[in-house]
Formats: sequence, C-alpha cells, structure tokens
Amino acid sequence: MADPSGSAGTGRRAAVLGRPVGHSLSPLLHRAAYAALGLEGWTYDALDVGPEDLPVLLAGLGEEWCGFSVTMPCKQAAVEVADVVEPLPRLLRAANTLVRTGAGWRAENTDVTGVGMALRLAGVEQVSHAALLGAGGTAAAAAVALASLGAEAVDVVVRDPARTEDVLRVLDALEVPARVLPMSGGPVPAPVVVSTVPVAGQPAVAALGWRAGQTVLDVLYDPWPTPLARAVTAAGGTVAGGLEVLFWQATVQVELMTGRPAPIEAMRAALGLR
Repeated sequence: MADPSGSAGTGRRAAVLGRPVGHSLSPLLHRAAYAALGLEGWTYDALDVGPEDLPVLLAGLGEEWCGFSVTMPCKQAAVEVADVVEPLPRLLRAANTLVRTGAGWRAENTDVTGVGMALRLAGVEQVSHAALLGAGGTAAAAAVALASLGAEAVDVVVRDPARTEDVLRVLDALEVPARVLPMSGGPVPAPVVVSTVPVAGQPAVAALGWRAGQTVLDVLYDPWPTPLARAVTAAGGTVAGGLEVLFWQATVQVELMTGRPAPIEAMRAALGLR
C-alpha cells in the first residue's frame, strides 16, 4: 500500500490517465472517497495521456503524486514503465493502477477484483462453464476473475480469431481449457457470460442468441442500458453492468493509494448505486 502518512490537510495528488479520458467517472469516485476519509489536501484529476507520454510524465513528477488509475490505451505501457510489477499485471501484461512506493512506481491490476465482485453481486458464486465476448485487455482480466470462480471451461467469442492470443495465453497459464467461437449470431451456450465488447460492437452481441437463466456482465456503463443488456433482459436473463466493475476496482485503488479502507457507502452514493 501507499504510505498512509499523507493525513488530512497534507497535499497529495492522484489522477486517471488515458486517451480519451474526459468521460471517466474515476474523479467522481476518488474525490468522494477523499472527502469521506477527511483527506482535505488530496486532489484527483483526469490527464489526457497516451502510452508514449508515460515515461516522461512519471519521470517529471514530484513526491506529492501518490498514484494513478490507468485506462485505455495506457494499460500495457503502465507495466512497461513501472519499477515494480506485481504478478497479476505481469500475467495480464496490463496494469490499471500505478502506486508510488519507496522502490518507485508499482504496477497493480484491480480490474480482476472489479469483474469478480460484479459477478458475485449478480448471484454468481461459482461457475464451471463461462464465455467471454471479446478478447482485449479487459477480457484477459475477466478470464482471471472467472478462473477464481472455478471456471473449468471458457468460450472466447470473437469476430476476429487472430486477436485472441493474449486471452488464450492467460487462460492457458491458469490451466483453464478454452475454445474460440465465432461471433456469428448463434446462441452463446455458457450460463455465465462477460462481455468486453465496446459500444461499436453492441449490435453484434445483442443479436446473439440469449435465453432465460443466463447471467451476463456487460462491462460498459455509458450509455446504459446497452443493446446487449436490453436483449438479455428481454430473454429473461440476469444483467450486471459496468458501474459495479468500475466501483469495485476503484475501492481497491483508493486503499492502495491512501493506505486506508475505502469508504464504501460514500463511493456508492457518488455513483448513485445502492
């Protein structure tokens, strides 16, 4: 964890990094946490930064900077520039968190916690057969979350099989058998599904065959409900949204950066979550 000596009234800085980043709700969440914790001198901003900018940015920062949330397209670069890389981001080759330590910047990944908690809140305590829609960095994090819930087989459903290398590598490292299925409009057989497909791909995933009894986590949260969420609900399935993923990964980030327990109620209220 970060040094918790940054007490109330002591100026510390944090931010979310990415491009684009103006839509991020991370400032809302983290600022609510600082206010609830009485960290009056702490600030949290949004910085429009590309992966090529990270080395220069980190090298020029003062000691008041304690951490960063990292979003696309900087997650891989965050691993490359970190002084210390924890096992999880090393496996994923992606970090969504950078924390200042005595040894320099440490790369962490809290996306796995976010996905796992969102699934549990949707009633998924254990899963044997699951599916991933999409195969990017978030899908790799979701693969780890599904493995932690006991997944014994994972279908990777994609439009372009050539892009599945990273998620298949992660599943292989976790010793979870996987198969690649085309996103061709047919039904998704798994009872638990995590979609990491961006907004532009929503029509394709909404058109897949959905049925009652399935639980689907769509990591998107804006706009909500997504076409996928509407399709699953119409079929009688259970839908979880990306706000829960965002929330739970942020609670861990707050704890890593401040050294204090995350103020759950205040952070949920900031997002309008019950």
